[in-house]
Amino acid sequence: MAAEQHDGPVQLSPTNWVARQAELYESSGGTKGTTQLGVPCLLLDCVGRRSGAVRRTVLMYGRDGDDYLIVGSNGGSDSHPLWYLNLLSEPAVELRVGTERFPALAETLTPEEKARVWPHLVEVFPRYAQYQEGTGRDIPVVRLRRR
Repeated sequence: MAAEQHDGPVQLSPTNWVARQAELYESSGGTKGTTQLGVPCLLLDCVGRRSGAVRRTVLMYGRDGDDYLIVGSNGGSDSHPLWYLNLLSEPAVELRVGTERFPALAETLTPEEKARVWPHLVEVFPRYAQYQEGTGRDIPVVRLRRR
């Protein structure tokens, strides 16, 4: 079930700074809180795989043509971020990119696709390379395609 089909409040990230940025981003209509460390950010609304609640987080992104690319780095942790696990369960999401809000479909890139876009993502946010080197898991890259 897609995020836009749910009633009730959107649950913000339990991480305080992420929740504050998401609140600023949304309350400003996408005119404030749109970057982190100089990198463009989007708001991702996805359905919690266990709760069924709509959850919102702020994520840095890169581009591949018209599509948005997000990285499940989780700060280089050895576990996937919860939002990524939610996308595996329900790939229909809603995005806010700047002042625009629209539905999208999430898809994890294949190893070949990831290899093609990874240099661009590391250029956007160089720490991604350090995160990948510091963990034994393959950090996923997710394509968000407008529906």
